[in-house]
Amino acid sequence: MVLRADRQGAAEHGHRITAAIACHVARAGGSVDQLTQLLLHPDHEGGRHTRHIALRSGQSRALDYIRRVWASASDAISSTRALGSRHEAYEVLAALRDRIETTPWRGERGRTALRVLRAHLNFAEIAGGPLHHASERQTAEEAGVSRTTLRVVYETVLRPRGWLRRLRVGHGREGSTWYLGDGKIHDHGGPALLSRFRSTQFPPDPALEEWTTPETATTADIDSTVLGRLMAHDAFAHHGLGSAALMIISALRVRQDQTVAELVGTSSVSRATTYRTLKRLADHHLVQHTGQTWALAPRALEGFGIRLPDADSGHTAAPAQGWDKVAEQHGTWGIAARRKALHAAERAAYQEALNRLAEHRSRALVIVRDGRQVLVPVPRPDEIPPPWHAPGGRVIDPVTGRPAADWRIATDGRLILITPADQRSYDELAAAHAEALSEWESVA
Repeated sequence: MVLRADRQGAAEHGHRITAAIACHVARAGGSVDQLTQLLLHPDHEGGRHTRHIALRSGQSRALDYIRRVWASASDAISSTRALGSRHEAYEVLAALRDRIETTPWRGERGRTALRVLRAHLNFAEIAGGPLHHASERQTAEEAGVSRTTLRVVYETVLRPRGWLRRLRVGHGREGSTWYLGDGKIHDHGGPALLSRFRSTQFPPDPALEEWTTPETATTADIDSTVLGRLMAHDAFAHHGLGSAALMIISALRVRQDQTVAELVGTSSVSRATTYRTLKRLADHHLVQHTGQTWALAPRALEGFGIRLPDADSGHTAAPAQGWDKVAEQHGTWGIAARRKALHAAERAAYQEALNRLAEHRSRALVIVRDGRQVLVPVPRPDEIPPPWHAPGGRVIDPVTGRPAADWRIATDGRLILITPADQRSYDELAAAHAEALSEWESVA
Protein backbone atom coordinates (compact mmCIF):
# COMPACT_ATOMS: atom_id res chain seq x y z
CA MET A 1 0.00 0.00 0.00
CA VAL A 2 1.49 3.37 -1.05
CA LEU A 3 0.24 6.47 0.76
CA ARG A 4 -0.17 9.81 -0.93
CA ALA A 5 2.69 11.30 1.09
CA ASP A 6 5.02 8.54 -0.11
CA ARG A 7 4.10 9.16 -3.74
CA GLN A 8 4.52 12.90 -3.30
CA GLY A 9 7.89 12.45 -1.62
CA ALA A 10 9.08 10.19 -4.43
CA ALA A 11 7.90 12.71 -7.03
CA GLU A 12 9.69 15.58 -5.29
CA HIS A 13 12.87 13.53 -5.02
CA GLY A 14 12.65 12.66 -8.71
CA HIS A 15 12.11 16.30 -9.62
CA ARG A 16 15.17 17.39 -7.65
CA ILE A 17 17.29 14.81 -9.48
CA THR A 18 15.90 15.96 -12.82
CA ALA A 19 16.58 19.62 -11.97
CA ALA A 20 20.16 18.79 -10.94
CA ILE A 21 20.76 16.97 -14.22
CA ALA A 22 19.29 19.91 -16.17
CA CYS A 23 21.58 22.36 -14.35
CA HIS A 24 24.59 20.18 -15.13
CA VAL A 25 23.68 20.01 -18.82
CA ALA A 26 23.07 23.77 -18.95
CA ARG A 27 26.36 24.54 -17.21
CA ALA A 28 28.20 22.24 -19.63
CA GLY A 29 26.76 24.16 -22.59
CA GLY A 30 24.22 21.55 -23.63
CA SER A 31 20.80 22.06 -25.17
CA VAL A 32 17.24 21.12 -24.32
CA ASP A 33 17.30 18.46 -27.05
CA GLN A 34 20.31 16.81 -25.46
CA LEU A 35 18.61 16.93 -22.07
CA THR A 36 15.48 15.34 -23.55
CA GLN A 37 17.49 12.56 -25.15
CA LEU A 38 19.31 11.94 -21.88
CA LEU A 39 16.23 11.83 -19.65
CA LEU A 40 14.15 9.64 -21.96
CA HIS A 41 16.91 7.10 -22.52
CA PRO A 42 15.67 3.80 -21.04
CA ASP A 43 19.03 2.96 -19.46
CA HIS A 44 19.56 6.31 -17.72
CA GLU A 45 18.65 6.01 -14.03
CA GLY A 46 18.32 9.78 -13.57
CA GLY A 47 15.48 9.95 -16.09
CA ARG A 48 13.17 7.59 -14.22
CA HIS A 49 10.93 10.44 -13.02
CA THR A 50 10.55 11.86 -16.54
CA ARG A 51 9.86 8.44 -18.06
CA HIS A 52 7.25 7.83 -15.36
CA ILE A 53 5.50 11.05 -16.40
CA ALA A 54 5.60 9.94 -20.03
CA LEU A 55 4.17 6.54 -19.14
CA ARG A 56 1.46 7.97 -16.91
CA SER A 57 0.45 11.15 -18.75
CA GLY A 58 1.82 10.82 -22.25
CA GLN A 59 4.86 11.90 -24.23
CA SER A 60 3.69 15.48 -24.80
CA ARG A 61 3.24 16.08 -21.08
CA ALA A 62 6.75 14.75 -20.41
CA LEU A 63 8.24 17.02 -23.08
CA ASP A 64 6.47 20.04 -21.59
CA TYR A 65 7.88 19.09 -18.19
CA ILE A 66 11.41 18.86 -19.62
CA ARG A 67 11.07 22.30 -21.23
CA ARG A 68 9.93 23.85 -17.93
CA VAL A 69 12.81 22.25 -16.04
CA TRP A 70 15.26 23.43 -18.70
CA ALA A 71 13.97 27.00 -18.52
CA SER A 72 14.39 27.05 -14.73
CA ALA A 73 17.85 25.51 -14.95
CA SER A 74 19.00 27.99 -17.61
CA ASP A 75 17.78 30.91 -15.51
CA ALA A 76 19.52 29.56 -12.41
CA ILE A 77 22.81 28.94 -14.22
CA SER A 78 22.84 32.39 -15.80
CA SER A 79 22.59 34.11 -12.41
CA THR A 80 24.68 31.80 -10.20
CA ARG A 81 28.31 30.86 -9.96
CA ALA A 82 29.82 27.39 -10.11
CA LEU A 83 32.05 26.60 -7.13
CA GLY A 84 34.78 24.04 -7.63
CA SER A 85 35.62 23.34 -3.99
CA ARG A 86 34.55 24.10 -0.44
CA HIS A 87 37.54 26.42 -0.05
CA GLU A 88 36.36 28.44 -3.04
CA ALA A 89 32.86 28.55 -1.57
CA TYR A 90 34.20 29.99 1.68
CA GLU A 91 36.15 32.59 -0.29
CA VAL A 92 32.94 33.63 -2.04
CA LEU A 93 31.11 33.91 1.28
CA ALA A 94 33.97 35.89 2.81
CA ALA A 95 33.90 38.34 -0.10
CA LEU A 96 30.14 38.61 0.26
CA ARG A 97 30.48 39.30 3.98
CA ASP A 98 32.97 42.10 3.26
CA ARG A 99 30.60 43.60 0.73
CA ILE A 100 27.71 43.45 3.20
CA GLU A 101 29.79 45.15 5.89
CA THR A 102 30.82 48.03 3.64
CA THR A 103 27.37 48.62 2.11
CA PRO A 104 25.35 51.45 3.70
CA TRP A 105 22.05 50.08 5.03
CA ARG A 106 20.08 53.29 5.47
CA GLY A 107 16.85 53.62 7.36
CA GLU A 108 14.98 51.23 9.60
CA ARG A 109 13.95 49.12 6.64
CA GLY A 110 17.53 48.85 5.42
CA ARG A 111 18.80 47.84 8.85
CA THR A 112 16.08 45.21 9.14
CA ALA A 113 17.01 43.90 5.71
CA LEU A 114 20.60 43.59 6.92
CA ARG A 115 19.45 41.43 9.84
CA VAL A 116 17.56 39.12 7.49
CA LEU A 117 20.49 38.98 5.06
CA ARG A 118 22.91 38.23 7.89
CA ALA A 119 20.65 35.36 9.01
CA HIS A 120 20.81 33.89 5.50
CA LEU A 121 24.57 34.34 5.50
CA ASN A 122 24.73 32.30 8.71
CA PHE A 123 22.77 29.52 7.02
CA ALA A 124 24.95 29.74 3.91
CA GLU A 125 28.13 29.41 5.98
CA ILE A 126 26.72 26.26 7.57
CA ALA A 127 25.70 24.90 4.16
CA GLY A 128 29.12 25.70 2.71
CA GLY A 129 28.02 27.93 -0.17
CA PRO A 130 25.59 30.62 -1.36
CA LEU A 131 22.97 27.95 -2.08
CA HIS A 132 21.22 27.01 1.16
CA HIS A 133 17.89 25.95 2.63
CA ALA A 134 15.91 27.81 5.29
CA SER A 135 12.29 28.32 6.22
CA GLU A 136 10.73 31.71 6.84
CA ARG A 137 10.13 30.87 10.50
CA GLN A 138 13.72 29.74 10.96
CA THR A 139 15.02 32.93 9.36
CA ALA A 140 12.69 35.14 11.41
CA GLU A 141 13.90 33.54 14.64
CA GLU A 142 17.54 33.93 13.59
CA ALA A 143 17.10 37.59 12.64
CA GLY A 144 14.85 38.51 15.56
CA VAL A 145 12.01 39.84 13.39
CA SER A 146 8.48 38.75 12.53
CA ARG A 147 7.60 36.77 9.41
CA THR A 148 5.61 39.72 8.09
CA THR A 149 8.60 42.02 8.40
CA LEU A 150 10.82 39.39 6.83
CA ARG A 151 8.60 39.16 3.77
CA VAL A 152 8.42 42.95 3.41
CA VAL A 153 12.17 43.49 3.40
CA TYR A 154 12.69 40.56 1.04
CA GLU A 155 10.21 41.93 -1.50
CA THR A 156 11.22 45.59 -1.17
CA VAL A 157 14.97 45.48 -0.48
CA LEU A 158 16.79 42.16 -0.75
CA ARG A 159 15.27 40.72 -3.91
CA PRO A 160 15.07 43.96 -5.96
CA ARG A 161 18.66 44.85 -5.11
CA GLY A 162 20.05 41.42 -5.97
CA TRP A 163 21.06 40.29 -2.48
CA LEU A 164 18.82 37.25 -2.14
CA ARG A 165 16.70 35.03 -4.39
CA ARG A 166 14.25 32.31 -3.50
CA LEU A 167 14.78 29.51 -6.00
CA ARG A 168 12.16 27.13 -4.65
CA VAL A 169 9.36 27.50 -2.12
CA GLY A 170 9.54 25.02 0.74
CA HIS A 171 6.99 22.27 1.24
CA GLY A 172 6.34 19.86 4.07
CA ARG A 173 9.38 19.51 6.30
CA GLU A 174 11.72 21.11 3.77
CA GLY A 175 12.58 24.79 3.88
CA SER A 176 12.79 27.06 0.88
CA THR A 177 15.86 27.04 -1.35
CA TRP A 178 17.73 30.37 -1.39
CA TYR A 179 20.72 31.81 -3.21
CA LEU A 180 22.80 34.70 -1.90
CA GLY A 181 23.66 37.31 -4.52
CA ASP A 182 26.27 40.04 -4.53
CA GLY A 183 23.93 43.00 -4.26
CA LYS A 184 24.06 43.79 -7.96
CA ILE A 185 21.06 43.73 -10.28
CA HIS A 186 22.04 41.64 -13.29
CA ASP A 187 18.90 41.99 -15.38
CA HIS A 188 17.47 44.97 -17.19
CA GLY A 189 14.60 45.28 -14.74
CA GLY A 190 16.82 46.79 -12.05
CA PRO A 191 16.38 50.49 -12.82
CA ALA A 192 12.65 50.04 -13.14
CA LEU A 193 12.53 48.38 -9.76
CA LEU A 194 14.59 51.11 -8.16
CA SER A 195 12.58 53.87 -9.81
CA ARG A 196 9.48 52.57 -8.06
CA PHE A 197 10.99 53.49 -4.71
CA ARG A 198 12.04 56.95 -5.90
CA SER A 199 8.77 57.98 -7.51
CA THR A 200 6.24 60.37 -6.03
CA GLN A 201 3.64 57.62 -6.14
CA PHE A 202 5.68 55.57 -3.68
CA PRO A 203 7.72 58.16 -1.77
CA PRO A 204 10.23 57.17 0.91
CA ASP A 205 9.00 57.17 4.47
CA PRO A 206 10.71 59.92 6.50
CA ALA A 207 9.88 58.04 9.72
CA LEU A 208 12.01 55.17 8.44
CA GLU A 209 14.82 57.54 7.40
CA GLU A 210 14.54 56.48 3.78
CA TRP A 211 15.38 59.85 2.26
CA THR A 212 18.87 59.84 0.80
CA THR A 213 20.79 62.42 2.80
CA PRO A 214 24.36 63.63 2.32
CA GLU A 215 25.22 62.98 5.98
CA THR A 216 25.46 59.20 5.46
CA ALA A 217 28.50 58.03 3.54
CA THR A 218 28.49 55.86 0.44
CA THR A 219 30.39 53.12 2.29
CA ALA A 220 30.04 51.71 5.78
CA ASP A 221 32.34 49.79 8.12
CA ILE A 222 30.69 47.38 10.55
CA ASP A 223 31.36 43.95 12.01
CA SER A 224 28.45 41.87 10.75
CA THR A 225 29.57 38.88 12.82
CA VAL A 226 28.78 40.82 15.99
CA LEU A 227 25.48 41.92 14.49
CA GLY A 228 24.60 38.33 13.61
CA ARG A 229 25.38 37.18 17.14
CA LEU A 230 23.32 39.86 18.89
CA MET A 231 20.32 40.44 16.61
CA ALA A 232 18.20 37.57 17.99
CA HIS A 233 18.28 38.99 21.55
CA ASP A 234 15.07 40.56 22.84
CA ALA A 235 17.03 43.69 23.78
CA PHE A 236 17.32 44.57 20.08
CA ALA A 237 13.64 44.18 19.25
CA HIS A 238 11.88 47.06 17.51
CA HIS A 239 10.64 48.61 20.77
CA GLY A 240 13.92 47.90 22.57
CA LEU A 241 17.32 49.20 21.60
CA GLY A 242 16.43 48.50 17.97
CA SER A 243 18.49 47.87 14.87
CA ALA A 244 20.26 51.23 15.11
CA ALA A 245 21.97 50.06 18.30
CA LEU A 246 23.15 46.95 16.47
CA MET A 247 24.70 49.08 13.75
CA ILE A 248 26.48 51.41 16.17
CA ILE A 249 27.78 48.57 18.33
CA SER A 250 29.01 46.78 15.19
CA ALA A 251 30.71 49.95 13.95
CA LEU A 252 32.41 50.58 17.31
CA ARG A 253 33.50 46.95 17.38
CA VAL A 254 35.53 47.56 14.21
CA ARG A 255 37.07 50.81 15.48
CA GLN A 256 36.77 52.31 18.94
CA ASP A 257 36.86 56.01 19.82
CA GLN A 258 34.73 57.40 17.00
CA THR A 259 33.02 60.76 16.95
CA VAL A 260 29.35 61.14 16.12
CA ALA A 261 30.23 62.36 12.63
CA GLU A 262 32.39 59.28 12.07
CA LEU A 263 29.69 56.95 13.40
CA VAL A 264 27.15 58.46 11.02
CA GLY A 265 29.37 57.34 8.16
CA THR A 266 30.52 53.95 9.44
CA SER A 267 27.11 52.81 10.73
CA SER A 268 24.93 54.45 8.03
CA VAL A 269 22.66 55.78 10.79
CA SER A 270 21.42 59.35 10.56
CA ARG A 271 22.84 61.94 12.93
CA ALA A 272 19.67 62.36 14.97
CA THR A 273 19.19 58.60 15.37
CA THR A 274 22.87 58.21 16.26
CA TYR A 275 22.53 60.71 19.11
CA ARG A 276 19.36 59.02 20.41
CA THR A 277 20.88 55.56 20.21
CA LEU A 278 24.12 56.58 21.90
CA LYS A 279 22.11 58.09 24.74
CA ARG A 280 20.20 54.82 25.18
CA LEU A 281 23.40 52.80 25.20
CA ALA A 282 25.03 55.27 27.58
CA ASP A 283 22.07 54.96 29.97
CA HIS A 284 23.00 51.28 30.30
CA HIS A 285 26.73 52.14 30.48
CA LEU A 286 27.38 50.03 27.39
CA VAL A 287 29.27 52.89 25.71
CA GLN A 288 31.64 55.45 27.21
CA HIS A 289 31.84 59.09 26.19
CA THR A 290 35.24 60.70 26.47
CA GLY A 291 35.49 64.19 25.03
CA GLN A 292 34.07 63.99 21.51
CA THR A 293 34.58 60.26 21.01
CA TRP A 294 32.58 57.18 21.93
CA ALA A 295 33.79 53.67 22.71
CA LEU A 296 32.29 50.35 23.78
CA ALA A 297 32.50 49.22 27.38
CA PRO A 298 34.85 46.26 27.96
CA ARG A 299 31.98 43.72 28.20
CA ALA A 300 29.43 45.55 26.09
CA LEU A 301 29.04 42.66 23.65
CA GLU A 302 27.83 40.51 26.55
CA GLY A 303 25.36 43.17 27.66
CA PHE A 304 27.29 44.23 30.77
CA GLY A 305 27.92 47.91 31.32
CA ILE A 306 30.58 49.47 33.49
CA ARG A 307 30.80 52.87 35.12
CA LEU A 308 34.26 54.36 34.73
CA PRO A 309 35.13 57.07 37.27
CA ASP A 310 36.95 59.20 34.70
CA ALA A 311 34.28 58.86 31.99
CA ASP A 312 32.25 61.89 30.98
CA SER A 313 28.90 60.09 31.08
CA GLY A 314 26.65 62.13 33.35
CA HIS A 315 24.41 59.09 33.99
CA THR A 316 23.59 57.78 37.44
CA ALA A 317 21.62 54.65 36.45
CA ALA A 318 23.04 51.25 37.32
CA PRO A 319 25.08 49.55 34.59
CA ALA A 320 23.40 46.86 32.49
CA GLN A 321 23.66 43.30 33.79
CA GLY A 322 23.17 41.31 30.60
CA TRP A 323 20.95 41.57 27.55
CA ASP A 324 18.02 39.91 29.33
CA LYS A 325 18.00 42.65 31.96
CA VAL A 326 18.19 45.30 29.24
CA ALA A 327 15.20 43.67 27.52
CA GLU A 328 13.26 43.67 30.80
CA GLN A 329 13.84 47.38 31.24
CA HIS A 330 12.54 48.07 27.74
CA GLY A 331 9.59 45.68 28.08
CA THR A 332 10.71 43.40 25.26
CA TRP A 333 11.83 40.37 27.26
CA GLY A 334 10.17 37.15 26.07
CA ILE A 335 9.44 38.24 22.49
CA ALA A 336 11.80 35.65 20.99
CA ALA A 337 10.38 32.87 23.19
CA ARG A 338 6.81 33.77 22.24
CA ARG A 339 7.78 33.89 18.58
CA LYS A 340 9.36 30.43 18.79
CA ALA A 341 6.30 29.05 20.61
CA LEU A 342 4.02 30.49 17.93
CA HIS A 343 6.15 29.00 15.18
CA ALA A 344 6.20 25.62 16.93
CA ALA A 345 2.41 25.65 17.14
CA GLU A 346 2.14 26.61 13.46
CA ARG A 347 4.53 23.82 12.48
CA ALA A 348 2.54 21.29 14.51
CA ALA A 349 -0.76 22.39 12.95
CA TYR A 350 0.76 22.28 9.48
CA GLN A 351 2.20 18.82 10.05
CA GLU A 352 -1.13 17.57 11.34
CA ALA A 353 -2.82 18.88 8.20
CA LEU A 354 -0.23 17.11 6.05
CA ASN A 355 -0.79 13.88 7.96
CA ARG A 356 -4.55 14.11 7.47
CA LEU A 357 -4.03 14.73 3.78
CA ALA A 358 -1.68 11.77 3.49
CA GLU A 359 -4.12 9.49 5.29
CA HIS A 360 -7.08 10.53 3.11
CA ARG A 361 -8.97 11.82 6.11
CA SER A 362 -12.07 13.94 5.74
CA ARG A 363 -13.59 16.33 8.25
CA ALA A 364 -16.16 14.65 10.52
CA LEU A 365 -19.71 16.01 10.41
CA VAL A 366 -21.51 16.35 13.74
CA ILE A 367 -24.76 17.83 14.98
CA VAL A 368 -25.61 19.07 18.47
CA ARG A 369 -28.67 17.41 20.04
CA ASP A 370 -29.67 18.07 23.66
CA GLY A 371 -26.29 19.61 24.38
CA ARG A 372 -24.22 16.72 23.06
CA GLN A 373 -22.51 16.13 19.75
CA VAL A 374 -23.75 13.29 17.55
CA LEU A 375 -21.57 11.99 14.74
CA VAL A 376 -23.29 11.89 11.35
CA PRO A 377 -22.28 8.57 9.75
CA VAL A 378 -21.11 8.78 6.19
CA PRO A 379 -22.40 6.38 3.54
CA ARG A 380 -20.44 3.16 3.58
CA PRO A 381 -17.78 3.42 0.90
CA ASP A 382 -16.47 -0.10 1.36
CA GLU A 383 -19.07 -1.93 -0.70
CA ILE A 384 -17.98 -1.96 -4.33
CA PRO A 385 -19.65 -3.63 -7.32
CA PRO A 386 -18.05 -6.77 -8.78
CA PRO A 387 -17.02 -5.05 -12.07
CA TRP A 388 -14.53 -2.99 -10.07
CA HIS A 389 -12.72 -6.07 -8.75
CA ALA A 390 -9.24 -6.69 -10.17
CA PRO A 391 -6.97 -9.74 -9.81
CA GLY A 392 -4.83 -9.95 -6.68
CA GLY A 393 -7.36 -8.16 -4.47
CA ARG A 394 -6.86 -4.82 -6.23
CA VAL A 395 -9.54 -2.29 -7.16
CA ILE A 396 -10.19 -0.83 -10.61
CA ASP A 397 -10.53 2.94 -10.72
CA PRO A 398 -13.81 3.57 -12.61
CA VAL A 399 -12.44 6.83 -14.04
CA THR A 400 -9.19 5.53 -15.53
CA GLY A 401 -10.06 1.86 -15.82
CA ARG A 402 -6.73 0.97 -14.22
CA PRO A 403 -6.06 -0.64 -10.82
CA ALA A 404 -5.79 1.89 -7.99
CA ALA A 405 -2.50 1.54 -6.15
CA ASP A 406 -3.77 2.69 -2.74
CA TRP A 407 -6.75 0.39 -2.27
CA ARG A 408 -7.30 -3.30 -1.67
CA ILE A 409 -10.31 -5.58 -1.27
CA ALA A 410 -10.54 -7.31 2.09
CA THR A 411 -11.26 -11.03 2.44
CA ASP A 412 -14.98 -10.34 2.92
CA GLY A 413 -15.17 -8.48 -0.40
CA ARG A 414 -15.32 -4.98 1.07
CA LEU A 415 -13.06 -2.06 0.21
CA ILE A 416 -10.72 -1.13 3.04
CA LEU A 417 -7.76 1.15 3.67
CA ILE A 418 -6.12 1.11 7.11
CA THR A 419 -3.37 3.68 7.61
CA PRO A 420 -0.45 3.36 10.04
CA ALA A 421 -2.19 5.92 12.27
CA ASP A 422 -5.29 3.71 12.58
CA GLN A 423 -4.47 0.26 13.94
CA ARG A 424 -8.05 -0.90 14.51
CA SER A 425 -9.17 -4.12 12.93
CA TYR A 426 -11.90 -4.35 10.34
CA ASP A 427 -14.37 -5.65 12.93
CA GLU A 428 -13.62 -2.69 15.19
CA LEU A 429 -14.13 -0.28 12.31
CA ALA A 430 -17.43 -1.94 11.39
CA ALA A 431 -18.59 -1.85 15.04
CA ALA A 432 -17.74 1.86 15.30
CA HIS A 433 -19.72 2.55 12.14
CA ALA A 434 -22.70 0.55 13.42
CA GLU A 435 -22.62 2.40 16.74
CA ALA A 436 -22.54 5.79 15.01
CA LEU A 437 -25.38 4.73 12.71
CA SER A 438 -27.49 3.54 15.65
CA GLU A 439 -26.93 6.76 17.57
CA TRP A 440 -27.78 8.81 14.50
CA GLU A 441 -31.04 6.94 13.89
CA SER A 442 -32.05 7.35 17.54
CA VAL A 443 -31.89 11.15 17.35
CA ALA A 444 -33.01 11.63 13.76
